[in-house]
Amino acid sequence: MESNKLSPPTLHVNTRQRANSRADTISSSTSNPFLTPVSPLTPVSTSDVSTLIEDPRTSLRPDPGTEVDFEVENNPFAFSPGQLNKLLSPKSLPAFQALGGLEGIARGLKSDTRAGLSVDESTVPWKITFDEAVNHHMPTKEVEPTHPDTSAQPFQDRIRVYGRNTLPPKKATPLWRLIWNAYNDTVLIVLTVAAVISLALGLYETLGVDHPPGSPAPVDWVEGLAICIAIIIVVLVTAMNDWQKEKAFVRLNAKKEEREIKVTRSGKEIIISVYDVLAGDLIHLEPGDVVPVDGVFVDGHNIKCDESSATGESDAIRKVPGDAVMKALDAGQSTKGLDPFIISGSKVLEGVGTYMATSVGVHSSFGKIMMSVRTEIEATPLQEKLGKLAVAIAYIGTTAAAVLFFILLFRFVGGLSGNPRAPAEKGSQFLDILIVAVTIIVVAVPEGLPLAVTLALAFATTRMLKENNLVRVLRACETMGNATAICSDKTGTLTTNKMTVVAGSFGSFKFAQSDTDSSGVQSISSWASKVKSSAKELIIQSVAINSTAFEGQEEGSSVFVGSKTETALLQLAKDHLGLLSLSEARNNEQVVHMMPFDSAKKCMAAVIKLRDGGYRLVVKGASEILLGNCSSVADFETLEIQPLGTAQREALENTIDEYANKSLRTIGLVYQNYPQWPPADAEFSEGGSVDVGSLLHDLVFFGVLGIQDPVRPGVPTAVRKAQNAGVTVRMVTGDNLQTARAIAAECNIYTEGGVIMEGPEFRRLSETEMDAVIPRLQVLARSSPEDKRILVLRLKGLGEIVAVTGDGTNDAPALKAANIGFSMGISGTEVAKEASAIILMDDNFSSIITALMWGRAVNDAVQKFLQFQITVNITAVLLAFVTAVCDEEMQPALKAVQLLWVNLIMDTFAALALATDPPTERILDRPPQRKDQPLITTTMWKQITGQNIYKLTVIFTLYFAGGSILNYDLSDEKKKLELDTLIFNSFVWMQIFNIFNNRRLDNKLNIFEGIQRNHFFTAIVALIVGLQILIIFVGGRPFGISPGGLDGTQWAISIVTGFFCIPWAIGIRYFPDAWFAEIAHVVGKPVVIVWDVCCKGASKVKGLFTKKSKKSDIEAGAAPPIVVVDSDSAPSAQ
Repeated sequence: MESNKLSPPTLHVNTRQRANSRADTISSSTSNPFLTPVSPLTPVSTSDVSTLIEDPRTSLRPDPGTEVDFEVENNPFAFSPGQLNKLLSPKSLPAFQALGGLEGIARGLKSDTRAGLSVDESTVPWKITFDEAVNHHMPTKEVEPTHPDTSAQPFQDRIRVYGRNTLPPKKATPLWRLIWNAYNDTVLIVLTVAAVISLALGLYETLGVDHPPGSPAPVDWVEGLAICIAIIIVVLVTAMNDWQKEKAFVRLNAKKEEREIKVTRSGKEIIISVYDVLAGDLIHLEPGDVVPVDGVFVDGHNIKCDESSATGESDAIRKVPGDAVMKALDAGQSTKGLDPFIISGSKVLEGVGTYMATSVGVHSSFGKIMMSVRTEIEATPLQEKLGKLAVAIAYIGTTAAAVLFFILLFRFVGGLSGNPRAPAEKGSQFLDILIVAVTIIVVAVPEGLPLAVTLALAFATTRMLKENNLVRVLRACETMGNATAICSDKTGTLTTNKMTVVAGSFGSFKFAQSDTDSSGVQSISSWASKVKSSAKELIIQSVAINSTAFEGQEEGSSVFVGSKTETALLQLAKDHLGLLSLSEARNNEQVVHMMPFDSAKKCMAAVIKLRDGGYRLVVKGASEILLGNCSSVADFETLEIQPLGTAQREALENTIDEYANKSLRTIGLVYQNYPQWPPADAEFSEGGSVDVGSLLHDLVFFGVLGIQDPVRPGVPTAVRKAQNAGVTVRMVTGDNLQTARAIAAECNIYTEGGVIMEGPEFRRLSETEMDAVIPRLQVLARSSPEDKRILVLRLKGLGEIVAVTGDGTNDAPALKAANIGFSMGISGTEVAKEASAIILMDDNFSSIITALMWGRAVNDAVQKFLQFQITVNITAVLLAFVTAVCDEEMQPALKAVQLLWVNLIMDTFAALALATDPPTERILDRPPQRKDQPLITTTMWKQITGQNIYKLTVIFTLYFAGGSILNYDLSDEKKKLELDTLIFNSFVWMQIFNIFNNRRLDNKLNIFEGIQRNHFFTAIVALIVGLQILIIFVGGRPFGISPGGLDGTQWAISIVTGFFCIPWAIGIRYFPDAWFAEIAHVVGKPVVIVWDVCCKGASKVKGLFTKKSKKSDIEAGAAPPIVVVDSDSAPSAQ
């Protein structure tokens, strides 16, 4: 399917079975004509199809937001596209009646139910009014015949009014745009500014200033260049990843060939492209077809459609010709089973016929869903939090740099009078001050953060693919970690999408699947192993000979094609009763008579001539009805016939009721043997054949089977895991209330005290009422795609992070509206896959738990890195600030290249090390983080603060008292260089050991848990250690290292001070979070007040150079909090 074409995917006979559905008829008395009619709270009668019953006078009024579809200038046809859309939004018999039925629709579209459109049509020479079309007795106005406009294009007016069966083209995003999108990140922009300033000043120091002969070459420009390289890497990795994914999806769509459709035009059958189908076309339907456009059934034989992928209705829907429906409506007959609507995207299971297209292109159901998936991707929660954090850090860095610059500037100006240096040297000294200030900004901004996020996501998506999660949108896995709600489709997602025999009762022999019955009943395999040959033969005769299904091929394997009930019974015979070939089994039996399924008698029958000369009538159908026709029961082992007593009858009725309460479809198997055919008491039809219906009495009851679309293995366990992780799982399905309740209870979704609602009832609630009921809502039954989308949007409005799962076309709007959309890789439609962010390659709901674990692992990786990064940056900023102020030459203790190693390379390695921790089951033992929760928790701030206290104490002790402690003569430049090298080495080793502390974000002590499974971490730490040793021994002049490195004592001091970070962290973890929060709240108040003043001042200065914007509170002058603590422990600083 090309991206700019509209066509449901070509069907390769897909006979996936679905669960039973008896959707209800919805009656409405809504007083607001602009709202889609909904059901009242009172119970409603059951029907085979979900259809709206309302006042025809209001059925064609536009829904809010669709008014433009009802307004067409110079429309020569009777109806607008919007009016025809009302037929299927949802299915509406009143709209059908208001449009004059099939005859009125054909007249209004200037088509014919026999001949179709005219091949000679171009412009429409005369106009037909709405009243003329819907009133069959009103004569149309006589119009003088006109010569056709030879210059006009074929079907010009029809295409102008109703459109083509194509979608507006969707252009692939060019690579430059993806690069620009990747670059438009707050952190990267702040980094760019800092890098450009640092690089410019560094180049000036290197190239624009004269240096004494023999002095080391300045390398101040290296830091700015390195940051630029880091920015380029992040942008290119992100953009190329997105570009490759988009290219792959474009290639996937390009492989979809357009298919051909058979239509009738001018009374002749012709083949046209699916993209050339127009409103008013008479389209032919055959088994296996995927319906290309919406329309109304005209005529045919036994048309049944599987609308599960389009509407969520899991049962096959029998179609009734439009004229027959209109006659029934005019006569006031029951609307039960009246469904003339053909929905685009549905599949034809049985029968042949024709239907008239009413909505094509963007107006069809399929087209609306395709257009709804073309929305912009929202920012993820982590992106939003990181953006705010980056702005806050930028303010911190800018403020610190500005304060330091003015302090050093005042010192510089105050010392000018006694400064004997030449003017050029004084200018160079001023530039050094400016470079130190810029260095503070560079050190403060966590440039490794976007790289850490990208690396964590890339690693997670690669590993997730091995675990059957194909991540189409890179950041979706990160969002999944914070998911608080999962809205799952039932059919094909929670269930197997295949009707299966799950229970059975044959006398005293009963079986059940373990998921269906836990009372100790034997399994199907165990039961089948005990079936005697005579009973096995009778079962095969009942389900294989008495059947209209047949064998077909799907993707190279043999499958059964036919009604879902019959294919389920045949699968039982094939899997457990030795049915090898359906055709061979039928050839081995002599069938004397067949009675097709009779909807009045709720059964079908076949007569077989037995090998001993007798005849056997085998009947299958609705078990409760067939039981009433039986007077005897057969022994399952011997087939001996015994009278059916009252106790046995009640036991069978109880079994049938038990199956029905579990939402199983019950099928009874009965038979009777006759010595001759036809029997003496048989009645005959007008055609002379035996009326099998006359023999449906005094039959022999053989057994009852329960059929269901079973729950996927592992789904109840997966749901329980999600709930334990604080994620609410809701089932959203088009199935009826009873089936939805039973499946939801089996999946552990529906619990006592939970709310089950129907879609129309939910839809009519106000936003306030929705918000009140949603927290307890567990099942939304009989829901339309719009209901799913509304639920998702309301959940998001309540601050939830919503994941939606689904496999059908009807799930696409909700998949796209959700924060994370999961589609099924095997059974999912292409529309669902395109709308989703993650594709479950094994169609297993349990794989969502894998995505949840990896999503949390990504968030943890970012938080671990952030905890490490901020600890390093705060220490480095304070160290640079204080030492630059105290130094006579106004130079910080750590040189620019040393800071480069600490601030960039160490961060990159740390990102790799901390981003590659695989998740464990324990990661699900905590609730998800909500959007409004801080990125840095109280526990993290406690660890950051505690580590900074220790590190600054050690470094300042070495800086200010190191000479005295170690007996160094600091007037000796060599000894001073040794002390500086010792400070640098100690600082780095403290970061190395602190990496281990940051493997945990909680207060537990085992920082080495799972380290043996993360070989990346071990290798990276070893690499950092190796490089640090190498720098100390051979770093020399570029790194400002003492020639010859350090001696044993100095190495011991460095490593011991570094190692002590680990026991210090244990003490920090034992310090109560609540105490720390209280201390931070008190101590932080003055800091926050000063900080708020600084931020407002910086914002006002910024406002002088930029236009006013209302995009965010930060840009409007509101300062982000400097102290972020968990709201559960203590209030955040404001």
